[in-house]
Amino acid sequence: MAESAVSFFVEKLGNFILQEASIFGEVEGQIKLLRNELEWMRLFLRDADSKGIYDERVKVWVNQIRNAIHDAEDVIDEFILNEDHRERRLNTLKFLKCLPTCVGFIDKFPFIHELDSRVKDINGMIGAIMANRSKYGLEVSSSSSSTDRDRVVAHNEKRPPVVEESDVVGIEDGIDELKRMLMKEETRRTVVSIVGMGGLGKTTLAKNVYNQRDVQGHFDCKAWVYVSQEFKAREILLDIAHHVMPHKKTRRLKGMEEVRLGEELCTYLKGIDEEEKEKKYLVVMDDVWSSDVWSRLCSYFPEVENGSKVLITTRNKEIALRATSQAFIYELPLMNEAKSWQLFLKKALQGTSTATHSLTSELEELGKEIVRKCKGLPLAIMVLGGLLSTKEKTKASWEKVLASREWHLDQGPESCMGILALSYNDLPYYLKSCFLYCGIFPEDSNIDASKLIRLWLAEGFIQRRGKERLEDIAEDYLHELIDRSLIQVTERRVDGGVTSCRMHDLLRDLAVLEAKDARLFEVHENMDFTFPISIPRLVIHQNPINNDISQCLHNSKLRSLISFSGSMWVRHWGYLQHHIKLLTVLNLEDIYGDYILPREIGELIHLKFLCIKGNVISELPSSIGRLFNLQSFDLGWNSCNIPCSIWKLKKLRHLHCWGCGSQINNCVNSYLGVEQLTNLQTLVLRGGSWLEGDGLGKLTQLRSLAVGKCPSSYLKTKLFESIAKLTTLRVMNLSFRNWQNKKTLLPGLMPLSHHAYLYDLSLEGLLEKLPEQIELYPPNLLRLELRRCKLRNDPMMILEKLPSLRILVLCYDAYVEKKLVCSSGGFLQLERLELYGCELEELMIEKGAMSSLKTMKIHDCYKMKELPHGLLQLTTLEKLSLEGSSCWESIKELEEAMGEDWDKLRKIMC
Repeated sequence: MAESAVSFFVEKLGNFILQEASIFGEVEGQIKLLRNELEWMRLFLRDADSKGIYDERVKVWVNQIRNAIHDAEDVIDEFILNEDHRERRLNTLKFLKCLPTCVGFIDKFPFIHELDSRVKDINGMIGAIMANRSKYGLEVSSSSSSTDRDRVVAHNEKRPPVVEESDVVGIEDGIDELKRMLMKEETRRTVVSIVGMGGLGKTTLAKNVYNQRDVQGHFDCKAWVYVSQEFKAREILLDIAHHVMPHKKTRRLKGMEEVRLGEELCTYLKGIDEEEKEKKYLVVMDDVWSSDVWSRLCSYFPEVENGSKVLITTRNKEIALRATSQAFIYELPLMNEAKSWQLFLKKALQGTSTATHSLTSELEELGKEIVRKCKGLPLAIMVLGGLLSTKEKTKASWEKVLASREWHLDQGPESCMGILALSYNDLPYYLKSCFLYCGIFPEDSNIDASKLIRLWLAEGFIQRRGKERLEDIAEDYLHELIDRSLIQVTERRVDGGVTSCRMHDLLRDLAVLEAKDARLFEVHENMDFTFPISIPRLVIHQNPINNDISQCLHNSKLRSLISFSGSMWVRHWGYLQHHIKLLTVLNLEDIYGDYILPREIGELIHLKFLCIKGNVISELPSSIGRLFNLQSFDLGWNSCNIPCSIWKLKKLRHLHCWGCGSQINNCVNSYLGVEQLTNLQTLVLRGGSWLEGDGLGKLTQLRSLAVGKCPSSYLKTKLFESIAKLTTLRVMNLSFRNWQNKKTLLPGLMPLSHHAYLYDLSLEGLLEKLPEQIELYPPNLLRLELRRCKLRNDPMMILEKLPSLRILVLCYDAYVEKKLVCSSGGFLQLERLELYGCELEELMIEKGAMSSLKTMKIHDCYKMKELPHGLLQLTTLEKLSLEGSSCWESIKELEEAMGEDWDKLRKIMC
């Protein structure tokens, strides 16, 4: 892992030498000497990192190198910071015409002299560290070529199939038993518990049962929430409410305190509010660590006499017994040898469960010995199988894994930490920091994959690979961790990419421990404040109670401050300005109230990642334009005014400010405009005068474009000519405010036939009609969403011909007539159809239409009094969600008839 830090700094030094052309003479020689020394050092570090696990001397040597690198990086970055201050001071004096030109050169000499002196000291320190390798007989060899395990998968290379969490074997008996418990008709609300040690597959089993079609159809409403050790009752109740209650009812819940929120939830489930019927509910609370969880929340789950259930997963049987009786506890057993072997093959041989014949007898014997060491724990088998899937299928390769010294880390029959450590230590050097960094996120949280990738980039974990885009390389890193079962996918994009992921508790525990040992980051709640604080990255998960974060902010070594708890207040900005001038990553989440960023934000010139999220109206100062290293700027849904100095940030790759933009203009009498941001990959911004001209069309690197609430005055040919040039787009969302003044967006949809990579398209605004020629649509369109288009011609007769369309969403008067018809042979690839807020009265599905449909949602279509005609002939349909429609009478008739149609319908309704 230290090798990654060296690689990043070597690249940084190269850029520094190129940019600081005025650094000459001896100091330039010292910097080049430092870079050359680091190039040699890098060759030894790959071997040293792995040997440091067993040899304390090597571990000390690697730590000394890491500290020297951090010191060297501080020297360079402090020089750049001082140069920035000096340049601004000189520019002010020049503006006042009170400074001769020659003074600028003289003024720089003290800074160059100090840089020369400090780099000399660093070179001396590194020379001594390298000499210690021979002096103390450290056996560390150089590695001039990449080993098999360090080889990076090329972005274009086809990946083998990955075993998803839902595909694991050996849980069939558990599924049947849990379904029996959950679907048993009881006269009161019942708690069912799954109990088992960490890594045994409690969550996987619960997810499989939760997603069963007959379980989905058995309950009126369902919710899944992660509890974890960081238990927050209010957040759990809010999450449940968002799952079970209609959107229009949950809008007012966000500001409520815990008790009021729980009462609202309870009232809704009882069905005593606004003539709502009593709900038969299923709530899953995953990963419960304390009996306080149930005792605090149980009163909010009403004791309705309709068979409602609460499902708990926990490692502690005492917690289960406090919530329910032994009759409703399922104790998850260890996997037997046969099922363990089947799961191992499925993972190690990537997706083939009957591939024993492809192994030699020697490999099969070795494989079974490895599986026996996993002691029936599915997590251990999956992770170890993932490790071996990257190895050559040879006796020597598998024997090396079997002989590994990490096996001794297992502490008793209930631990698989040795196996997890083995898999971590086997990671190629470029993946180790990426894996450990995933531990910064709160336990059991869903990790936004795009945000994780942007953080990796800002931290310098992604190493260049020819001319490949850094984000593509980072995505490969993520897929490698998924292939090794070190990261779990929780949601995928329509194109198969990863939307969100998570870490298993045990793997996260390993990541946090290893990160602390490697001084990669520390979690505030785990810190020992009796010692001096000099960590590079600080993570805050909860609002500090006993320890204010102020003492952490005196740490001049801090490079990343990542808060998920709203613990950063206005008073703390002074600490950042005076003590943490070299900050690279600043992530502030859960910020509430009016939050005005101070002008001091402009002092943090080394920032590469800036994210501020919460219910907040932010004011950004013009000094934001001085963050010339910024790569990712994310304000989420915050509404704020952004100054036009934003266009100075030429290194920006991702700008996400959906609630901002109305105040952003091209600077008057200046060259500044959106066309300056030529490195942008993501642009999410409210429409405004920045759209004037052809600046947008010059952003040829754009992959994702979202323009929100764009006034109709910008519906000009120039805008669409600019969009036509953005042929690298993958995702586009255009929202025009033209439905109020009855102006049309275009005579028809703009031609997008040249956008071969565009797979996700959303359009909001008045449309005269859709083009009938399929050739005008993106050729590989997978998802289409239309909002407020007020179409009068049935769009289905055109859209059903799109060859690749998998998801279609029509909402809020996208279509204003009474009837939609899906004709036979249409929508052959469509898997999901969603209708929201339409004036629709009738949906007709002809026989042979939508033959691949899995999910249908019809919400707030109040004029629909009948179920879609032909609905029950859709044999692939798994989920039907109806909210705010008037077709309950027809459903009730089917229920009373108790025939075959009702049996089909109840299994798919959710």
